[in-house]
Amino acid sequence: QVQLVESGGGSVQTGGSLRLSCAASGYAGYAFMRDYTYCMGWFRQAPGRQREGVAAINSDGTTRYEDPVKGRFTVSQDNAKNTLYLQMNSLKPEDTAMYFCAARVGSKWVTLEIAEFGYWGQGTQVTVSS
Repeated sequence: QVQLVESGGGSVQTGGSLRLSCAASGYAGYAFMRDYTYCMGWFRQAPGRQREGVAAINSDGTTRYEDPVKGRFTVSQDNAKNTLYLQMNSLKPEDTAMYFCAARVGSKWVTLEIAEFGYWGQGTQVTVSS
């Protein structure tokens, strides 16, 4: 069973920064980032809107970003800590949403197709005020 736990959300003003974390754990005796082949992604959902992809990274470190966050957000991972990060800079009010991390195991395909991800965290709220 893969478990994902996000943290790091909060409230900031326009132009501010936040770093989200997602701690990943796998089956007993396995270190997620050492022992699994995977793609992990960050997604967000604002009130009244559909969930959308933000950024993804695979077990090789290949990354992908959606256009609205390119140049402002950086996805990274610390394999020793089994933790995924999303550094968010130059935040805008339209970045306000619940942010979720998700994992797709068994493939290195870097995707942000929501239906491809079988494991999800509980979400962390990001609020950007103008």
